[in-house]
Amino acid sequence: MITVSVCLGSACHLKGANGVLEAFLALIEKHQIQAKVQMAGNFCQGLCTEGVVVQINDLIITHVTKDQVHDLFVKYLLLDGANP
Repeated sequence: MITVSVCLGSACHLKGANGVLEAFLALIEKHQIQAKVQMAGNFCQGLCTEGVVVQINDLIITHVTKDQVHDLFVKYLLLDGANP
């Protein structure tokens, strides 16, 4: 199971965290991989100046925009690359 966590703290929220979360959820549903992915929202990961912060398993990715979600999704969820 791949765990994807999107920071929903104040700074990340202001930088578009909801759009990032919604984009991941839409792609998971579109590709029907709900059984493979566990989505989570969390609050501050201590990287507020680098938001939006996304964690895929143990990998932390900063400065994520909803426009980047598709590429991250393909690389780390569809291609099983979530264990860098």
